[in-house]
Amino acid sequence: MTTRRRFLAKVGVGILAPKVLLAQQGERRRRSVLDMLFANDVTEPAPVRPDPKQWDNSTITAAWIGHATVLINFFGTKIITDPVFSQKIGINLLGLATLGPQRLVEPALRIDELPPVDLILLSHAHMDHLDFPSLRKFNKNISVVMAKNTSDLLFGRGWKDVRELDWGETVTLKGVTIEALKVRHFGWRFPWEKDRSRGEWNGRSFNAYLLSKNGKHIVFGGDTAYQEFFTSLADRNIPIDLAILPIGAYDPWIHVHANPEQAVAMANHMKAKAILPIHWNTFTLSFEPQREPIERLKRALAQHSPTLALDDVGQTWRLTS
Repeated sequence: MTTRRRFLAKVGVGILAPKVLLAQQGERRRRSVLDMLFANDVTEPAPVRPDPKQWDNSTITAAWIGHATVLINFFGTKIITDPVFSQKIGINLLGLATLGPQRLVEPALRIDELPPVDLILLSHAHMDHLDFPSLRKFNKNISVVMAKNTSDLLFGRGWKDVRELDWGETVTLKGVTIEALKVRHFGWRFPWEKDRSRGEWNGRSFNAYLLSKNGKHIVFGGDTAYQEFFTSLADRNIPIDLAILPIGAYDPWIHVHANPEQAVAMANHMKAKAILPIHWNTFTLSFEPQREPIERLKRALAQHSPTLALDDVGQTWRLTS
């Protein structure tokens, strides 16, 4: 017999993610699969709205737009990671509706409020990271960097410059050197696709990225379970100024998502100076309470060295001397 948890584990975050609703006491509770997929909760406004017009090009500035979407000014190069601005993510039903989780919090900025973007980073093909309705609204002259065996998803969609990077490969675009880093996750968008996590080397891959410019370095972790691959950055004596790492969707998906304590451990593996937590408080993809990831992260950071860059949607971090 297939239990509900086993069913959801098979479906995974490649297609559908469970929707968990608020109980009367403000805690999250589990409901039926229909509730998870079709619930129409009120989406809250972002608590903070960043103002990129006030950012200068003399340093690194980063704002969390929501989920894995971060807007970065890297010494004048404008980068956006895994841009997802849609109200719902999941399977599009003949253009009429989307089957999947709804946003809990609005994006901190609309796409038309972003500064001119130079570079889009896509970590992998999951629908909560690669969102076609959002990508359609960007200028197709923007350079896009993707994981190995995922660029076919953009074929025929008008993009002029799409680069695939495999683990360990690098490219320099708009003055930023980008290196693809190995993580522990999975890549299929649909279950029947080939996937690196299954040992199929020609399958869809999944990346983190090391970004380097002017002697400063950022790691965008994308999506990953706990792993020790980031120790190679410390071994190479690369000082990481900012580690953008996922901290949510670990219950019950701990085999593919890191919990907050594991995110802190990975930040320490790379000797990061600051950690910017993502992948929480935007879509309900798992069973942990909505604010639990950040509360656990703060407790873990109280005993460790990285500083907390920000703790809510829309907040901004700036590298200072």
